[in-house]
Amino acid sequence: MNSPGDITSDEVQSLFERLKKEAEASGYYLNPDGDFTKELIRGLIFNQKRYGYGSCPCRLSEGDKWKDLDIICPCDYRDPDLSEFGACYCALYVSKEVSKGEKSLAPVPERRLAPDVKSTGKPPASSAKMEALTYPVWRCKVCGYLCARNEPPDVCPICKAVKERFERFL
Repeated sequence: MNSPGDITSDEVQSLFERLKKEAEASGYYLNPDGDFTKELIRGLIFNQKRYGYGSCPCRLSEGDKWKDLDIICPCDYRDPDLSEFGACYCALYVSKEVSKGEKSLAPVPERRLAPDVKSTGKPPASSAKMEALTYPVWRCKVCGYLCARNEPPDVCPICKAVKERFERFL
């Protein structure tokens, strides 16, 4: 059996092409530095082989999928990082401006909470009350897409509607 370190250039290229296609279809952009992007993708493949899921290559995974759900690529922090800094934490995904060279990349601070502050890593109980929601829920008025975060995304990942087409749902 192959070890996680046995990653072929064909595997990297295949995932690169799939991620690029998916990103473009959803209004996202991969980092235009191809060599850098492919090294990140190599890290995703390594983590997929090691843990069974593609956790962010720039963060320490706990090896427990429930504890790492927030950092499985694309991570929970991608959209707020893109909106605020023009790139996600590892810079695999970048804003349109960064992709076109109109804006430079800058360091992105870590949004992830320390392990002692995070949840237990278990799925939430189905009987959780709406009042206990941590974030407001936003609904795309075009397609009905729902997301829970401080602000709606700049572009709906489903129908590509702009931020202004979202309404607060909960």
